[in-house]
Amino acid sequence: MARTRYGTDRGLTARMFGTMFGLGLLYVILAAVMYALGVSAIWVLGISAALLFGQWWFSDSLAMGAMRAHVVTPEQAPQLHGLVDRLCAMADMEKPRIAIADNDAPNAFATGRTAKRSVIVVTTGLLRRLDRDELEGVLAHELSHVAHKDVTVMTIASFSAILAGFMVRSAMWGSMMRDRRDQNTALVFFAVMIVSVLVYLISYLLINALSRYRELGADRGAALITGKPSALATALQKVTGDMATIPTRDLRQMEPVQAFAFAPAFSKGRGGGGFGLESLLSTHPPLQKRLEQLARIANEMGQR
Repeated sequence: MARTRYGTDRGLTARMFGTMFGLGLLYVILAAVMYALGVSAIWVLGISAALLFGQWWFSDSLAMGAMRAHVVTPEQAPQLHGLVDRLCAMADMEKPRIAIADNDAPNAFATGRTAKRSVIVVTTGLLRRLDRDELEGVLAHELSHVAHKDVTVMTIASFSAILAGFMVRSAMWGSMMRDRRDQNTALVFFAVMIVSVLVYLISYLLINALSRYRELGADRGAALITGKPSALATALQKVTGDMATIPTRDLRQMEPVQAFAFAPAFSKGRGGGGFGLESLLSTHPPLQKRLEQLARIANEMGQR
């Protein structure tokens, strides 16, 4: 990939590789299970591959459609484009498209299958609540996702769990329909359902672990590019604090892009994390952990 001043995040690269390897291994296990059940899975794999390609190819359109976002020109949003132009020049990277979603939830996300197809979406709620430095920090955070191409990996990985479940259910249905009178059908049904649940759970945990790390990496990249970690920390606090006041309708609209968003639409608290179930199931690291990282960076820069 083209080098940018965001640098290479070896930890993120390793985790992206590990996540995709783990998901690939799950597919091998699924194929073995289907073979053991005597199911011809060629058409299932073909449909799954087609759906995955469609999800990847139309990822930007699907995400923008879910948020009812529209691309804006420099004439329509001069300040927003001006900030992105400045950040892209500082980071030495290609400028993505900019879109705005009419939603009161203060949030932003990046999506797109390639750098040229990438788009950064911000909500009207975010634009109303943040000052210039805070907004710059959020935009730098989203540009970090684009620069490291973790958006593409997350797009593929997030859909892989859905495909895995689809493959197993299709195999189960084909096995049952082939011989309804087989007295072992109930056992086959039970076995496939167990495998389906395990595959989905492991996929979900792998994806969420990558998602949490990528958010910390994007915070770090944004703080270093802008040189204003405190502004990003303030933006995080404002966004998270205001979520409780947002109408449920607007929060629900954010759900399809929850894993890609700057902050979770449905925050589960400000705790410090740990290894609890809530931490494992979360798509974002705890707010306190993000703030502590930004405070360390500010201290390293000689800021208070």
